[in-house]
Amino acid sequence: MGIKIDLDKCIGCASCVAVCPSGAMEMVEDKARVKDACNLCGACQTECPYDAICIEVDEKAVADVDAFRGVWVFAEQRRGSVKGVAYELLTEGRRLADKLGSDLSAIYFGSSRDAPQELAAYADRVFVVDGFDPDGQEDLYTAELTRLIRERKPEVLLAPATALGRAFIPRVAALLETGLTADCTGLDIDAERRLLLQTRPTFGGNLMATIVCEARRPQMSTVRPHVFKKGAPSAERGEIIKVDFDRNAVTSRTRMVEFVENLTEKVKLEDAEIVVSGGRGLGKAENFQLIEELAEVLAAAVGSSRPPVDEGWIPYSHQVGQTGKTVCPKLYIACGISGAVQHLAGMQTADVIVAINEDPNAPIFEVATYGIVGDLFKVVPLMVEKIKSSRD
Repeated sequence: MGIKIDLDKCIGCASCVAVCPSGAMEMVEDKARVKDACNLCGACQTECPYDAICIEVDEKAVADVDAFRGVWVFAEQRRGSVKGVAYELLTEGRRLADKLGSDLSAIYFGSSRDAPQELAAYADRVFVVDGFDPDGQEDLYTAELTRLIRERKPEVLLAPATALGRAFIPRVAALLETGLTADCTGLDIDAERRLLLQTRPTFGGNLMATIVCEARRPQMSTVRPHVFKKGAPSAERGEIIKVDFDRNAVTSRTRMVEFVENLTEKVKLEDAEIVVSGGRGLGKAENFQLIEELAEVLAAAVGSSRPPVDEGWIPYSHQVGQTGKTVCPKLYIACGISGAVQHLAGMQTADVIVAINEDPNAPIFEVATYGIVGDLFKVVPLMVEKIKSSRD
């Protein structure tokens, strides 16, 4: 791909300079010029009122897009239990498939009998890769999903931005020589051009970019858990199609030795209805005991912003935010958290947010339902005491 500027059409209005997110456009002698920093995002082409800018696509890279149809969702499971994000993506996938006038399929790796039946209430068909080890290596997921896509040609593939999804879905996209947009927060369809509109935060969460993959198929996106809501299952059941997995046809460079459960989580963070999180304001690791006490009386999960994790006060598995986990509880209590955009990206969809911070100008108060300006070392013990006394 490349970018071309028609100097005869360019009048030097500089509208392209104003919208370029990477600062790659400049004016030279009243004409637009592209610098090496251009990443071909297309913002300038869209903004130019005189059609003077054109993003050129390499014709060799264009796939036979008309040969691809249908929306697929990778339904991740662990030890026979389908992760909740699969149903969230299937609900959103149904909306996208309806806009495209196509069908919806779930891809399930494993031999559990119950999970495919439940998935069939959300999809038109469920491909069950039978005989696949639930704790199988990423090499196996990569090879088999790539083979299925080449064989059946889906138009759109959605996958969860979990540890597993982030590990092997980019490898699938690379093998298929197609695009992948990671950590999407919004999806839609341009029905006329049959394009998946993939929206995600960029530049540290300060901008929202909508990305399209015009020339290649499938159009692939990963989405964090709890970005979309799980819908109600359908009374109608989709078709379950068994796909035999030939383990001997794939060479894996790794093998699973042991799976160790995280025993520090009394309540699973991603699925908790109440989350109590601590931030830099706690001062030191020992003070996380305050957060644990409040979480215990509320039967809540313990979360954290990034600074305490970086300092080693609490394991990474508790981190909420852009580089941690996304949560969507009914109640989120933020203690000593300033509210950087990276943290807000992981929790701002909570139904109710309570913020406790000494700084009245902390950004966390902008998204908080209720704000308490005060010393968390005084406020949190009072909350614990009040909750306990109300139950006596």
